[in-house]
Amino acid sequence: EFGGVMTLGAVDDFTPGSVVEYEEGNFFLVCDEDGGFMAVYRRCPHLGCTIKWEASENRFHCPCHAATFDSHGEFQSQIVSRALDTFPVVFENGMVKVDTSIAQTREHHTQADISYRP
Repeated sequence: EFGGVMTLGAVDDFTPGSVVEYEEGNFFLVCDEDGGFMAVYRRCPHLGCTIKWEASENRFHCPCHAATFDSHGEFQSQIVSRALDTFPVVFENGMVKVDTSIAQTREHHTQADISYRP
């Protein structure tokens, strides 16, 4: 649950190009087309509202002020001044784990934000 380390499942259980919401952990797990993983915090950095994933648009959306973010959490509207926060993703014995005790603030999305299985 939120505030600790969550084990989500085997690496191979996740479909490349998918976004899965973990409501109890307060994040979305993004599995890139190339197999990298990101855990994107569901909280908007502008007002703290809960963001939603819009699969048909391939983006995150904040219903409080219509801010949008791409699939990596990079902001797309000027009302927000930075990307969505993330949580560390680690791999242990072939399992994907997310540490929700450490929110990582970032200005923009970079390739370094994506975790890859060793």
